[in-house]
Amino acid sequence: MICYVLFLFPETKGNRMTDTVLQIPPEQQAKSERARWIALWVLCVGMLMIILDATIVNVALPSIQSDLGFSQSSLAWVVNAYLIAFGGLLLLAGRLGDLVGRRRIFLIGLTVFTTASLVCGLAQSQEMLVAARFIQGVGGAMTSAVILGMIVTMFPAPSEQARAIGIYSFVAAAGGSIGLLAGGVLTEAINWHWIFFVNLPIGIATGFLAPRVIERDKGIGIREGADVAGAVLVTGALMLAVYTIVKASDYGWGSARTLGFGAVALGLLAAFVIRESRARQPLVPLAIFRNRTVSGANLVQTAMVAGLFGMFFLGALYLQRVLHYDAIEVGLAFLPVALGIGILSVGASARLNMRFGARATLLPSLVLILAGLLLFARAPVDGSFLPDILPVMVLLGVGAGLAFPSLMALAMSGVPASESGLASGLVNTSQQVGGALGLAVLATLSTTRTEHLLSSGESNASALTSGFHLAFVVGAGIVAAGVLLAWALLRQPPVAAESDVEPELEAAYAKEAA
Repeated sequence: MICYVLFLFPETKGNRMTDTVLQIPPEQQAKSERARWIALWVLCVGMLMIILDATIVNVALPSIQSDLGFSQSSLAWVVNAYLIAFGGLLLLAGRLGDLVGRRRIFLIGLTVFTTASLVCGLAQSQEMLVAARFIQGVGGAMTSAVILGMIVTMFPAPSEQARAIGIYSFVAAAGGSIGLLAGGVLTEAINWHWIFFVNLPIGIATGFLAPRVIERDKGIGIREGADVAGAVLVTGALMLAVYTIVKASDYGWGSARTLGFGAVALGLLAAFVIRESRARQPLVPLAIFRNRTVSGANLVQTAMVAGLFGMFFLGALYLQRVLHYDAIEVGLAFLPVALGIGILSVGASARLNMRFGARATLLPSLVLILAGLLLFARAPVDGSFLPDILPVMVLLGVGAGLAFPSLMALAMSGVPASESGLASGLVNTSQQVGGALGLAVLATLSTTRTEHLLSSGESNASALTSGFHLAFVVGAGIVAAGVLLAWALLRQPPVAAESDVEPELEAAYAKEAA
């Protein structure tokens, strides 16, 4: 099959194919093309399950709290337990995919995640739910860390890769909005247990199809990166860093606890870097960070996600607590974001990236996100959907729909096939760290501002709105920093001539349609 030949001959680039491939009968080539696109959709369904779970839980938290008797502070562990395991293991899981096979890690993670979802749905105690959520995070990290690496390996041609990354970006970004709506429907129509049970048919179907449509990859061998000490250091550093970030809002950013834990996390990370620079068989080859485009893209993504993730969380609170939307109405309000991401990331983004380059597409898309956040910072206490909310959602949907595929293409550019799992894990790690950091910072600033205004005699709605405004302005500032980083660090790769781009794209779309 074509994908197998390309895996054996990673030097094959673009749409140049070796004589071996050309000798494959046309019927077999067509069948292989269909199999690759089917495999992509199977991978994306698995990713959708992970993304949905990350947001669907937020809507159900009040029901979980009243049913299992969580306090306000302990309720945060329903989310934090998942985030700590997920964010801490992404980089390690991505590298393990390179070593022992990405399909194997994907299937193991899928099994762990689906089983843990069943336990979450059956949970009758706080301890059982929090422990199962941690295990869910482990499975989610293993599943999602290798998906992007598998995609860029299956689709080495630039036009097909742009199209595939666009589909992946749509699922990864729009899944959050769908999760808000699905969480509200399931919680109100049945009960909170079903936000976890809904993962079972998706996980079982994906686990059944994946071995049949995804090519087996051998991996470079565990001996090529069997660095146990490095694995312990990087996992400990990332878990502790995520824990410190998500708990900073409880103890304060300047508290001895936050500063101490942060210093230990940085120390572990420094020890990991030293270890990897000296190890004969490093778990994570540090050369990947010398790629300016890869490192820059991950930094820009961290800044962009920090602004966006805080907006999703605080924006939902604004709609619920100020405008008094119910859970389903909140999901519908965010639907334009999902539609914008879907329409642009699947088609238009691929065309723009191929014609003008990923960097040239990324910069204006970040400006659109920046404009959306600044516009949201003007939403009034008595706001209404059409004049105050819809323009924000359209700007964010268009900006994110163009930005996510561009960033992912840049983050995976120039990475050899043997390290695509590591690069994929790095992309997901920067997303999670950026999201956790943005949420912690913006939520803390918003809460502090609101409490100060309440103590000064402001009404509850006015104080909340002012707090949200401050968070959106700071989020816009973080995204603005991302614009500057993108302009300074990212290099414009060579762009194909326009006459070459259209036939290549049209051929890719025709193959998928067939």
